[in-house]
Amino acid sequence: MRWNLRSRISVVCVLGGILFSAVTARLVQLQVLEHERYVELAARQNSVRQVLPAKRGRILDSKGDVLATDFPTRTVVVDGTHIKDPAALAKLAAPFLEMPESELAKKFSSVVDAGDKYQVVRHGLAEEKALGLVAEMDAKKMRGIYFEKSSKRIYPNGALLGHVLGFLNHESKGIQGVEMSMNDYLKGQNGFRQIERDRTGREIVVYRGLESNVKNGSDVELTIDMALQAILEEELEKAYQEMRPRSISGVLVRPGTGEVLAMANRPNFDPNDPGAYDAESMKNRVIIDMVEPGSVFKIVAVSAALNEKKVKPETPIFCENGSYHYGGRILKDSHPYGTLSVHDVIVKSSNIGSSKMAQMVGNQTYYEYIRKFGFGERTGIELPGEIPGLVHPPHRWTKISITRIPMGHEVAVTPLQVAMATSAVANGGKLMVPQIVRRIVSEDGEEVFRFKPQVLREVVPPQVAEKVRLALKDVVGPTGTARQAAVQGFTVGGKTGTAQRVDPKGGYTPGKYVVSFCGFLPAESPEFTGYIIVDDATTLQTRNYGGLVAAPIFSRVAERAARYLDLQPTVQDSILATAAPVAPKAKAIRQ
Repeated sequence: MRWNLRSRISVVCVLGGILFSAVTARLVQLQVLEHERYVELAARQNSVRQVLPAKRGRILDSKGDVLATDFPTRTVVVDGTHIKDPAALAKLAAPFLEMPESELAKKFSSVVDAGDKYQVVRHGLAEEKALGLVAEMDAKKMRGIYFEKSSKRIYPNGALLGHVLGFLNHESKGIQGVEMSMNDYLKGQNGFRQIERDRTGREIVVYRGLESNVKNGSDVELTIDMALQAILEEELEKAYQEMRPRSISGVLVRPGTGEVLAMANRPNFDPNDPGAYDAESMKNRVIIDMVEPGSVFKIVAVSAALNEKKVKPETPIFCENGSYHYGGRILKDSHPYGTLSVHDVIVKSSNIGSSKMAQMVGNQTYYEYIRKFGFGERTGIELPGEIPGLVHPPHRWTKISITRIPMGHEVAVTPLQVAMATSAVANGGKLMVPQIVRRIVSEDGEEVFRFKPQVLREVVPPQVAEKVRLALKDVVGPTGTARQAAVQGFTVGGKTGTAQRVDPKGGYTPGKYVVSFCGFLPAESPEFTGYIIVDDATTLQTRNYGGLVAAPIFSRVAERAARYLDLQPTVQDSILATAAPVAPKAKAIRQ
């Protein structure tokens, strides 16, 4: 009996020891071996992973004025495990969240049913609304709605410069313009934070852990001068309201550096509310529209002939008295010119004289000069969506192409290409890459990168560019086709362009014209080049010419720009056009 009791005690002790060892082993497993796992499980029950949004960099103009910036807002999130009465909470929150009560009640109920601890309800709530809702929830002892810091992109100047700036989509990704092309610099890098809440839903700050630091985006400084931008847009708007064209575009460029000083289109849109506009209003036509340029294209033929030493400025060219038979077709001038010097071929804008100069250099060489001037390729501007235009190689030309292309037919170009090609004449023969972004600056003000002026190539030597420039100066003189482009106190150089509107179905639309003027000021040492193009202006057909429609707009823009830039007058009196040129015959090809 004694042995049995002793045996039982031994067995109990052994079993107790085994049980104690098992418990100890389990505790060791929980506290040591699986500590991290259970900490993570516990954290999941009471914590959420909070995104710390990076602040998007600003977009600035050349003077440092803010064109795009982030406005502080709140992102509204809900925790379904903290909501006791979805309907009551929805009724309380609806006025502050500016959402229908029924929609909120449905959303809250689904979050509660799913036991979801983190669900975004809306973005971009104003901070005062968030603070007001917090106060009401505290007063009613409700919980379940929480707020995270966020921001909304705003454009202080509204529609001004909208096509250049672009906008953001609902994911805060750049769409169009600089917002898209410079997105990698602007966007920054979000951070993340693991936060724990107590049973009332309040954050336990001592348990806060920062997993990833926020890296805010850099600022992007443009070459745009907003004072010049305002001048350009005001004058385009006046013309748009007065003539009701399909569209009107303009661009100002500094010819020596390629810096874009202003760029605008009508119709336009407000990047603060892009959804309110149609697709046509959102097109940056300066870089995506293809048009036949008309007579502004004649600078290529004369530059090629001069540089290939086929002619001199004083070389006489017989202009066939206004009617030239070539390739079985007739090419006409707006006036029946006899013999004109090369210089006067440009001043009078003779189609026949220009075509003869192109013939002198030959199809292949002339084509190479077209490409040298940048036509048929993208300019390289830091804006998305730019197109190269359309220039067919000589093997695709017809018999009469060599007579039509020199006057700006059978080619398609963008307004920016024309501005840069004209700037090459103005600056002494260098084709520049257009520059819209000047530099990138970090959040602390340190310069990250600077975009320097870039010469793409020399199109013609300075002495040739000078001869063409002098001819373009006389285009705006008393005997030229662009007298209404003159600016009081300054010499102006430039070229008009008028082309029939291309019909999308083929051929041309009768009575519809795309007219333009590209000029620079002062003609002796140009400070800026400006290009104005008007598509299908509502005006008399006898007045729908580049010299009568686009040139006066350029004159108004250039005069105001010269005053703003404080340019010193170069002449005592500028000859301003007071009378319209004689309207050409109905069948004449327009200049």
